[in-house]
Amino acid sequence: MVVMTAHRTRRSRRTAVTAPAVTTALAVLALSACGTDDGAAEDGAGSGDTGGTVNTVNVVASFYPMEFLAERVGGEHVSVSTLTEPGVEPHDLELSPRQVGELSEADVIVYLAGLQPAVDEAIAQSGVEHVAEAGEFTELSEYRGDHSHDDGHGHDDDHGHEDDDHGHDDDHGHEDDDHGHGNEHSTHDHDGEDEEHGHGAGDDHGHAHGSEDPHVWLNPIKYAEVADGVAETLAAADPDNAADYRRNAEDLTDELRALDGEFEEGLANRTSDVFITTHAAFGYLAERYGLREESIAGLDPESEPSAARMRALHDIAEDEGVTTVFFETLASDATARTLADDLGLETDVLDPLEGITEGSRGDDYFEVMRANLESLRKALGAED
Repeated sequence: MVVMTAHRTRRSRRTAVTAPAVTTALAVLALSACGTDDGAAEDGAGSGDTGGTVNTVNVVASFYPMEFLAERVGGEHVSVSTLTEPGVEPHDLELSPRQVGELSEADVIVYLAGLQPAVDEAIAQSGVEHVAEAGEFTELSEYRGDHSHDDGHGHDDDHGHEDDDHGHDDDHGHEDDDHGHGNEHSTHDHDGEDEEHGHGAGDDHGHAHGSEDPHVWLNPIKYAEVADGVAETLAAADPDNAADYRRNAEDLTDELRALDGEFEEGLANRTSDVFITTHAAFGYLAERYGLREESIAGLDPESEPSAARMRALHDIAEDEGVTTVFFETLASDATARTLADDLGLETDVLDPLEGITEGSRGDDYFEVMRANLESLRKALGAED
């Protein structure tokens, strides 16, 4: 069952609805700006000297994972705002005219195409020159829909994931490591890429990733690759502080590699590979550590599972010895709890980190990821 067909259908419908609103908001913004051009020219943003005032780069991020990167990589040189407020489920975000205006006034935009259709549409019309689109800095995987129950994922096939070199004693041999986050701090051929990534108006920022899984931030190594790209985009927008942005990205990469090592070690001696989640947000995490995610919904947390899918999950849970059904902080937990009750299983939170709220198990990306690790260790029998 491939859920992405419904996801694409809603995306097309939502884009058609929001496009007039985006155009209207941009027109209103342009009219209101006519009387303030002189002031805007004086105030400015980004690097440069404006009468001795130190300016910060105005960065707009689409949702929390992009906001976190912008803040960590930008450091003291940036002022970051987010389009997705805490507690708001990001997939179906609708933008207000004020938010569309904020986008148009940004020096830099950091976003992930394909996750938030309204954001994609607004960015495509914003005319902002410097845009960091996360999917351009790392390889995205195709979402293949739900696993079939008899797809050969057994415990006797070295965890059953398709890449046989993902062993736990060889740093997994992951292709992610080929991207070079060592001391040389690869910039993914960003030299000369300003023409490609330092986008100008009309270049269709909101390109679709089709059926690709957007949840790259849940793999720390892929997230580090995106951090590199954000650093290069900020450097193009603010060359005076380029060295700081690259240094901050290197520091963040070191932390993300350390987190990756914690997951490797923490999940090494597990008794099971299979975990059940509310929606298919953890594919990159599962692939990285040789696990198998079975989701109730697909990439869209609001899609309803079919009766056949629920029956399949019953069989999977019984055959694989699943102990826990995971739900999320921002999506409804009703179906997950029903499934757990039917099977007499425990429930727990596995946070896809699409936003930080008072109910989150941590105050930032690293704290929540470590809480996720502990939840997985318990559910997969990897506790000491």
